Parts: sequence; C-alpha cells; structure tokens
Amino acid sequence: MAETAVSLAGQHALPKILEAVKMLRDLPKEVRDITDELESFQDFINDADKVAEAEQDDGRRHRIKERVMRLREAAFRMEDVIDEYNISCEDKQPDDPPCAALLCEAVDFIKTPILRLQSAYKIQDVKSLVRAERDGFQSHFPLEQRQTSSRGNQDITWQKHRRDPLFIEEDEVVGLDGHRGILKNWLTKGREKRTAISVVGIAGVGKTTLAKQVYDQVRNNFECHALITVSQSFSTEGLLRHMLNEHCKEKKEDPPKDVSTIESLTEEVRNRLRNKRYVVLFDDVWNGKFWDHIESAVIDNKNGSRILITTRDEKVAEYCRKSSFVEVHKLEKPLTEEESLKLFCKKAFQYSSDGDCPEELKDISLEIVRKCKGLPLAIVAIGGLLPQKDESAPECGQFSRDLSLDLERNSELNSITKILGLSYDDLPFNLRSCLLYFGMYPEDYEVQSDRLIRQWIAEGFVKHETGKTLEEVGQQYLSRLVRRSLVQVSSFRIDGKVKRCRVHDLIHDMILRKVKDTGFCQNIDWRDQFVSSKIV
Repeated sequence: MAETAVSLAGQHALPKILEAVKMLRDLPKEVRDITDELESFQDFINDADKVAEAEQDDGRRHRIKERVMRLREAAFRMEDVIDEYNISCEDKQPDDPPCAALLCEAVDFIKTPILRLQSAYKIQDVKSLVRAERDGFQSHFPLEQRQTSSRGNQDITWQKHRRDPLFIEEDEVVGLDGHRGILKNWLTKGREKRTAISVVGIAGVGKTTLAKQVYDQVRNNFECHALITVSQSFSTEGLLRHMLNEHCKEKKEDPPKDVSTIESLTEEVRNRLRNKRYVVLFDDVWNGKFWDHIESAVIDNKNGSRILITTRDEKVAEYCRKSSFVEVHKLEKPLTEEESLKLFCKKAFQYSSDGDCPEELKDISLEIVRKCKGLPLAIVAIGGLLPQKDESAPECGQFSRDLSLDLERNSELNSITKILGLSYDDLPFNLRSCLLYFGMYPEDYEVQSDRLIRQWIAEGFVKHETGKTLEEVGQQYLSRLVRRSLVQVSSFRIDGKVKRCRVHDLIHDMILRKVKDTGFCQNIDWRDQFVSSKIV
C-alpha cells in the first residue's frame, strides 16, 4: 500500500519537478525575452496614448485613458519582475567569519533556486497579463483604425499654430531685432563654403517666425531659394520633391515627370543648384539624421550658399557639422514683460484699438501676460482668444482667473501644451522619466544638477553604460534634455557642466499633465490626509 502511494506521488510529482527544472533552465532566456517585449509594449502604450489624446469625445477619451492606465500598470509590473530577477542574480560577498559565511552559502544554495522559480512563475503571469491587456485594448480601440482617422479639429488647430508663424507680417513681430541682425550677417556675409545655420529653442519661442522673417529679407540676394517644413514624419522623397517643386515654381516651370526615384530626385536637385548661390530654410527639424537625406542634394558650390534650420534639438546642428560649416543661434531668453505686453496687445486689440491696450485693461492685460512667462506662442494664442470676450474689465478679469482651467478645456490653448508635448513624445523612454521628475519640484524651482542626477539614479532611471559611472551617464541625460530645449540652464559650474537648472512654466504644466495621465507618481497631501495624483 505504501509502495503504491509512493508510486502515485512520484507519477504526479515528477512532471512538476521536470517542469520546474525546465523553467529554471530557461529563466535567463525568458528574462531577455520579456525585456525585449517591454520595449515593444512601451511603444504600443505610446501609440495608445496618442489615440487618447486625439479623441474628440470627452467620454470616449476618458475610457481610452483608463485602458491606457491599465496598460501602464502592466508595464510597471513587468519592470518589477525584471528588477526582482536582476537583484536576485547579484553576487553577494559576505564579510562574515568563515563559519558564518559557510552557513550563509548553504542557506543561499537552498533559497536561490526557490527565488528563481518564483521569478519564473511571475514571468509567466506577467506575460499573460500583458497579452490580455494588449488584446483588450485592441478589441475596444484598434490602433490601426484610429491612427488613420483621428485628430480632427485638434489637428486643424495644431496645424494653424504650425503655419501661423510663416505668415506673420514684419510689423507684428516683437523682440527679435537683435536676433535678426545676427542671422542676416551669417546668411549674407562670411565664408564662401556652404554653411548650415541652426536656430535652436523651446517650442513656441519664435524660431519659425524669426527664421522666416530673415529668410524673406535675404532671399533676393540668392539665385535660388526654398522654404520647406520638415516636421517629425518627413520622407526623403518628400523633401527632395518639395525642393524641386519650389525651384520649378520660382522659374515658372512644370516639375519634371520622369523623376521618380530618390537617386534621380537627388541628381535633379543637384543639377538645378549647381554653380548657383542658394538659400534653403528647413523649418521644424526634429532629427539630425535628416541631414543624411538631403546633404548630397544641397551641393557645396563654394559661393556663399546657406542652409537655415529651425529645431528644438541642438544635436541637429552637431550632426550637420560632420560635412558642413555650422553656426548655432540659441533663442533662449523669453520676451521681456514690456515686449510680452506689446505682443499681447497687438494680437488682442488689433481690430478694436489698433493694437493699443485700453487704459482700463492694462493691469489685467499685464496679469494675463505674466502667466505666459515670455513665451510668444502662448501670448499670441491667448491674445487671440481675448477678442472673443467682451472687452470689459470684469470679463477680462474673469478670463485671467480662468486661464489655468482654459488650458485644459479650450482647444486653442490646449494645443499649446500639445505642441510642447510633442517634444516629450519624441524622447527615448529613459529620458521621459527624467523629464517627468521635474514635476516633483514646484514651478520656477531651480534644482541643483548633482542632486537631481542622484535622485534619477536612486529611482532607477539612469542605465549602466560600459566604461562610465552612473553619475556620468546622468550628466549625459541632463545634457540631452538641455540640447532638446526642454530644460533651461540657470547656471554653470567652472568645468562647464550644468550647476542649476529648471523648466519653463508651460513645460512644467505639460509635465504635470503627463504625470497625471501616466500615473508617474502620487503625492500625499498632508492638509487633507488623502492621496492625490496632483503634484504640489
């Protein structure tokens, strides 16, 4: 009887034991697989988040965001499982006496397989969770279908803000005189070799307005000229064909019909620019690799040709430096209070008071302008809304008080944070968390870079890189955020590294929205003794 019981137990236990052995053997591969899957899943979450942002119906958008939050929670769980495994694999060197160390090794010999087996089961569970959440989202809100048809009026609003700076009259521009002089000098004087001139700055600071104004003033000094908006989703063929079409339009010719490949387009553009002095404005460049796509087409005739670029990322200019002379002009300083008020009044009162602020509205206008912190995009957008209001002191005062709320509910103002949010969306995932961490600090707070980087490291945002300390990698992360015009440097150390830094108030507002949407962190409000998602 006992032998039968043992035999039956063995028959049931043996498959389980063999399964456990197989899981332990396959565990390192499983961890590598879910690490790769995590990157893919994060891309999926990013696409799902864009679907939520583009949805016009409030109720449906709320439901999509709830599902996106479930996706993020699954991703967080996956990260936890990977971290638990990595910690369990760390070698521990005991400092105890030999006998105690031997005992610890014996305990670890028994405990380690158990912990590894637990990790293996957790990996199976989290893979099932991720699969279920991904399939659940796709069944309710298919990404392929939504991405081709979404955005609607919000896209129109965004495109309006994208195009408006290209059509501003010169007398509408405020605070750019000194910048114009520098760019005009670089464009029309100096070296004969082809030179790329980059205007770098935060979204909405006036890069496009400045570049277009200068381009219009100098283009007649060149034999050929073209203005091309690049944006995030450009194609090589599209850029080259646009350049060719601009040249044909200038010459009042029909574009050639037999040019269809990238090679033939490149050759056609080169031939038309050959031996000519030209200027090309590439507006809204996001990636330095765009230079690889057009560098061979914009031939260096050694006759003073110029390429003008607007970008949020200083790295774009560095990329061009591989094969061209480069000049970089940083548009960093916001408008002064006086300049901001002047720009606001030009926009808000252009049809009622000929651009002059009524005396009874000066204090309220100044109050509104101060909330924009010198950012032209915000000033123009908010100034454009005021004519829709009754121009009385009580009405304008209420508008000023409601401004923060309007940033959430008004499509015109909401587009400002969306435009700023594009810079966040373009970040690698490891830098996104680093940027969101600025939401832990109050508005206008200048943080010491050493302290900030140590906090990033403690949170696990900074990844190991061969031959570098975590502090060095953290410094690189901060420099990349600065180059992308998302973080502003308040002061430098003697060695040239960042000492203190901050983010613009509107960037801070965008960060707080992302913090809320992503569940990045929560704050316990001691005054009300409850957990809130709002960072204060």
